Amino acid sequence: MSDVLLDDGTVAVVRPLGPDDREALTQLHDGVSDGSFRFRFFALGRRLGREYVAHLFSDTPAAIALVALVRGRVVALATAERVDPATAEVAFLVADDERGHGLGALLLEHLAAAGRDLGVRRFTADVLAENGAMTQVFRAAGFTVDRVTSQGVVEVRMSTTASASAVAAADRREIASEARSLAALSAPAGVAVVGARRDGAGIGAAVLGSVVRGGFAGSLVAVHPTATQVAGVPAFPRVVDAPGPVDLVVVAVPAPAVGAVLLDAAAAGARVVVVVSSGFAETGPAGVEQQRELVRLARAHSIRLVGPNCLGVVANDPAVRLNATFTDLVPPVGGLAVASQSGGVGVALLDVARRTGLGVRTFVSLGNKADVSGNDLLCAWMDDPEVTAAALYLESFGNAPKLARLARRFSETKPLLLVAGGRSAGGRRAGASHTAATATSSTAVDALAGHAGVVVCRSVEEVAATALVLTEQPHPAGPRVAVVTNAGGAGVLAADAADGAGLVVTPFTDDLRARLDTVAPGLAGASNPVDLGAGADPGVLTAVVEEVLASDEVDALLVVLVATLVADPGPLAAALAQARSTRPGVPVLLVTIGTGGDVPRVPGVTSLPGVPEAVDALARASRYAAWLAVPRTDPAPLDDARATVARSLTGHETGWLDLETTRRLLAPYDLDPEGTPARGPVGAVAAAVLAGFPVALKVGDPRVVHKSDRGLVRTGLTSEVEVADAVTAFGLELGLGAEAVDVVVQPMARGVEMALGLVRDPTFGPLVMVAAGGTTTDLLDDRVFLLPPLDPGTVARAVRSLRAWPLLDGYRGAPRADVAALERAVTALGALASEVPEVAELDLNPVLVDVDGLHLVDVKVRLDQGAELDRGVPRSLRGTR
Repeated sequence: MSDVLLDDGTVAVVRPLGPDDREALTQLHDGVSDGSFRFRFFALGRRLGREYVAHLFSDTPAAIALVALVRGRVVALATAERVDPATAEVAFLVADDERGHGLGALLLEHLAAAGRDLGVRRFTADVLAENGAMTQVFRAAGFTVDRVTSQGVVEVRMSTTASASAVAAADRREIASEARSLAALSAPAGVAVVGARRDGAGIGAAVLGSVVRGGFAGSLVAVHPTATQVAGVPAFPRVVDAPGPVDLVVVAVPAPAVGAVLLDAAAAGARVVVVVSSGFAETGPAGVEQQRELVRLARAHSIRLVGPNCLGVVANDPAVRLNATFTDLVPPVGGLAVASQSGGVGVALLDVARRTGLGVRTFVSLGNKADVSGNDLLCAWMDDPEVTAAALYLESFGNAPKLARLARRFSETKPLLLVAGGRSAGGRRAGASHTAATATSSTAVDALAGHAGVVVCRSVEEVAATALVLTEQPHPAGPRVAVVTNAGGAGVLAADAADGAGLVVTPFTDDLRARLDTVAPGLAGASNPVDLGAGADPGVLTAVVEEVLASDEVDALLVVLVATLVADPGPLAAALAQARSTRPGVPVLLVTIGTGGDVPRVPGVTSLPGVPEAVDALARASRYAAWLAVPRTDPAPLDDARATVARSLTGHETGWLDLETTRRLLAPYDLDPEGTPARGPVGAVAAAVLAGFPVALKVGDPRVVHKSDRGLVRTGLTSEVEVADAVTAFGLELGLGAEAVDVVVQPMARGVEMALGLVRDPTFGPLVMVAAGGTTTDLLDDRVFLLPPLDPGTVARAVRSLRAWPLLDGYRGAPRADVAALERAVTALGALASEVPEVAELDLNPVLVDVDGLHLVDVKVRLDQGAELDRGVPRSLRGTR
């Protein structure tokens, strides 16, 4: 059973047809109009509907059948009748009063998912040519569709594969429906506060006071059992008694009473309920169940629930002015949308935004995230033109794969900043290998950043500084930064900080230095950093900044002004504003030192309190801009390969795979391990003769790790005697007789040593590693983790980010390795990670990359029971918990 959002934001339920649905299904067929009935059955005889219902409830129905319910009423039916093992014919019936709300598309997604689970690869449907609404459902769903028209009937043929276009289509509809579902958070017409005491004590009264002091522009009521006024606000016994519209209700009553308030809010037509009350999942098992019941109640009445155990919400639109929190820390109006899972961190975010002048559009305290989550808010903010960036503080990721997909889509148009609490928790080791299994929760967050362009920050101060740069300045075109200062030492330290943050303080060309000498003769330093001298006047600053910004030699400018008795930052800052106004295309940051903590506000310039903050924020903005500049494509689905893999894994439910099974697993992904398995000295010698000397020899038992450290790998063996002696030595090390030792014999290969790996994070799912290989993997820690699905641009950027990259690129005149082959292997590993959830850990180390391709020298694969990842379709709200 899945809770879903219709196109208008209404909450519905999609579930399999149940034994108690017969009467409701009969009423559905009897209740639709003649036109709808004809579209479904191609005739008007109502007995056809009753016969079909009887068929569905027969002892041996041949259909996958799903129903949709809105407020407890069955309003739609979708069926898929098997034509052959891989094909099913689908049909839909929707109540007339619920048509046009997207039920057909939702049911098609859920039918396709159910069909995939049963091996159905294709759907067919016969649709009357005049039934434009139904043909539009298939056309807009994004699945691969063919159509054939004959004698007024359109035969539709559709793949059930969750293709990139199907996921994108589902995301577009979900984004729109989430925005409608949560509209009352950003622009409520009426607000009710429940639980405010008349004596002004308690959280409810604090929230009501904040709403009043904030000057909320809509209608406001308090709900109190006996009072007619609370804090000057009209009060009524129930929400439903309020005379005006109430679409947002803030609840601050004891936990046991929240359910009754929610029912009252539903009766009043509220769309969103914000529960600041505590006493739910954070208190233990009983609270968890109470919270689940609260969500079930909300969903049944098509209400979205924020919290519980949260700080409240802020809608900072000047036309709304809603501060429904128990804090008065309201930041300036701006375009940043903020969500925080922690109330305390939320207060800190609001405080630092107010102090730094960071403009905020909306703030949502998520609390326990029982219903509304960061994913939901990203959807709601995605297409909001007033939201220019978003920032999330999260301590848990309820559906991390979905977050990765939505975050990537969000980041393609607006910056998304993330502070992840708990990143330093102990590393999670998924198995015994020594490469990808080193991934930790911090690793997964960093992989999210690389995949989705998320700007990861470590504190609320970093969020504020980076958001200021990203929302006030153009994006840097690259990492080159110029430093202009009136104090040489400050310039040196700024240059050091920039270099440490990954920015490049490049020396100016002779031409630019000459121009600077012309406009500002006698500079203390005319390269980069530029030292204007302690007594620099505003005219010199203007001239220098204009030349630097016009030079095309820098991607950003950092101005550091030190206040002295001979240098007043005020006039210098005004001069900077003038110079900046003539060259708006390059980001300009200002840091003033010695002003007692006052941060000047300079038009067109982002002012930050210190050099480290400015440099780090600029570096994050530069990395985000670099991510935007790399084209991204979606990988092709590999469902057919998945079916092949599933057959190859029969009988191998868990544990490490042998070489032959590993080959069957990897074959559909063009990852071919090298080597011939053999047993004992005689088998090893025979395999070596066949491979041709020299050969490499290693223990073949996949459970044995760190083989090199234990002397269980021998290379460059040139004779039968050396091979036989090596097998005997392996037996002594393993405590086995030589004849019982399993080995793998490989021809010698050369190339740059790399390592590839796959591990499954408990929260984020599969992570793919690319790293320097061999024994240097652990020693140098030169590795990058990627979050599938992988596109070529992401893979190429990851490979080039390694310190080992020069070795692949032809270091010191060496021939360039086949980088394209390496990148294809990484991309294929990402496809494997997405398609085969049973692969818990995979280790390819070393992978030798030479000029003609790559050699998979050592491969280890471990299977475990894998959980199916969120593919993006079918759509559903998070489960109750």
